[in-house]
Formats: sequence, structure tokens, C-alpha cells
Amino acid sequence: MLIINNLHVSYKKEKEVLKGLSLSMETGKVHGLAGFNGAGKTTLLNTIYQFITQQAGEIFYKEEPLKRKDIAYLEAENYFYPYMTGREYLSLFPTANKTFDMEGWQQLFSLPLDEIIDNYSTGMRKKLALLAVLKPDKPVMILDEPFNGLDLESTHLLAMIIAQLQSKGKTILITSHIYESLTGCCDYIHYLSDGVIPHSYPKEEFPLLQKELQSVIEQQSGQLIKGLL
Repeated sequence: MLIINNLHVSYKKEKEVLKGLSLSMETGKVHGLAGFNGAGKTTLLNTIYQFITQQAGEIFYKEEPLKRKDIAYLEAENYFYPYMTGREYLSLFPTANKTFDMEGWQQLFSLPLDEIIDNYSTGMRKKLALLAVLKPDKPVMILDEPFNGLDLESTHLLAMIIAQLQSKGKTILITSHIYESLTGCCDYIHYLSDGVIPHSYPKEEFPLLQKELQSVIEQQSGQLIKGLL
């Protein structure tokens, strides 16, 4: 179990982003994180990965304080050094699993690993960053907007990869602005609103979450749209 207890995170004293957030995520499951822009999704992911230090609260994994060495983090925006080939980039990441088949992954993703990354498309860069996350074989995986920039085939491949990672006992946390991407691969979706998670939805309750999200959008923007049109 990955447990977040009473997490408080502020960028400035007057702006608290996470306001006593608590969440329990079952090991070996795929967890989605849903919420509108500004809800604190990326802040939560950065805090879990220890990019950001919380002002209060604790994060545990298997009853021990969570360590960064146990986490693989695919950020929404990835940085690549200029004039570096894909193969050189992947060499920067340790291989915990000796069976990691570089050439097999290259064939699956059709990546020109010996070309410089500057010439890669957005989708190719996303797939290269994903390989760098997979290579160290960590037990906890955080994927922030992993479907962004992928075409239809690559999106389906990623969903298959996530399912295979789950079968190996990984604990996976995913965000996506595409709601169907979460419902298609997650066991639970946790709704982040105003710095807390008021409710977590198992798969059978995903339609309830969709209705709640639609209701919030209609309340916030419905009258404005009518006025504009």
C-alpha cells in the first residue's frame, strides 16, 4: 500500500496548494488522478517524487517512508540535452533488469535511437522518455500525461504496456486530460479538487465520476457560454 497522510504543500505562505490531502493506493493497481487545471495534480506528483518538500504530512510505501529510489517518474514535459542521440540518452539511466531488451523496444516503438533527439517528433520524444522510465524497473511508477503526443497505435501500445506492468505488481499512478485514457486502464480514479481528494472511484463507479465532472463544468461555464453565443 502507498499511503499519503495529511499532506500540506504551499509555494508561498498565502497559497496552499495541497490542503491536508490523504490517499491510500493499493499496491499492484493502476490509479488515475483526475482534476481540473490548478487542482494540484502536478504538485502532488512532484511531492511524491520529492521534487517538492511538503510542509506537513507523510508518504509511506509498504509501511516504510517512501524513497525516491523506488519511484520512476515520467514528467509531462521532458528535457533532452541537445545533440544527443536517443541511445546516448538511454545510457544515462541504470538498467536494474538485465533482461531489458533495447533493440526489442526500438523495434516496438520504431525509434531511430542512433539519430539525435533534436530531430524526433513529439510522439517519438514521449516514447523515448517512457523507455528511460521503464529501464530502471522501479516498483512505483508515476506517469504524468503519458498519452500526450501519441498517435492511435502508440496510445494502444502504451495501454498494453501499463497492463503488463500491473501484472508484474507495479503500483502505477497516471494523470491524463483525456478522461477515456484513465477509464480504459485504471482500477481506481482519485478525484483531486481544491487541494484534497474528496472521493476515490473504483472501476464500477467511473460513470458517477464522469457525471460529477460534467456537472462542475456546466455549473462553472454554462451561463458564460450562453452569454457568448
